[in-house]
Amino acid sequence: MRRRMAFTLALVLWALPAVSAAQDTRPGIAVLPFENGGSYGQDKENFDALEKGIAGMLISELAQNPAARVVDRSETQKFLDEQNLGKEGRVDAATAAKIGKLVGAKYMVMGNFIDFYGKFRVDARIVNVETSEIVKVVTNDPKLQKREELFKIIQSVSEKLMAETKLPPLPSDVSKASKARNVPTEALTYYSRALLYQDRGDKAKATEYYNKALQVFPEYTEAKEGLKKVNPA
Repeated sequence: MRRRMAFTLALVLWALPAVSAAQDTRPGIAVLPFENGGSYGQDKENFDALEKGIAGMLISELAQNPAARVVDRSETQKFLDEQNLGKEGRVDAATAAKIGKLVGAKYMVMGNFIDFYGKFRVDARIVNVETSEIVKVVTNDPKLQKREELFKIIQSVSEKLMAETKLPPLPSDVSKASKARNVPTEALTYYSRALLYQDRGDKAKATEYYNKALQVFPEYTEAKEGLKKVNPA
């Protein structure tokens, strides 16, 4: 009963950003942390980090489409933390839909990944917030299966998500720039670690790993933005 009352109170408190989002007529899309579906071959901390990192990468890719309003990762993460959700598979489609209503999203994206000694796979589920139903499951291009191709794997999942949520293709100039970009997996791993420590409230570690990501890939815009968030001027 107390948990239900707390959830109801959260609905009221979080209705404010949803009202603001309603002024934007573009379909809202929010991405939840991805679950580790059973991975082997790396340090556990790397896999824990990828749960955050894959969501963060997808948000960045989806946000390139001007036809969508992509919810900032911090909005959904704050709610997950406050309600102690997201542990041990506790976020199902119905719960994801409730979160989607709070952040003003039309679609929620959730899913899992498997890294089997370097063979990588990402499955993403699209939840219709209004009906709480999983309307589609998309998987990365089967031609992309190596951990070293992680950035391209994320891009392929993002493209499928855009198509299945009826978003128009990226503008030609954005699409061209996106395809020319290829962030090294090492930088993505450091970026993921930075997000993990940021969510744990460890600003020093988050700063360290954002800087490591930038050392590997100096043009990593998302890592630069992350540094600004953990170290505001």
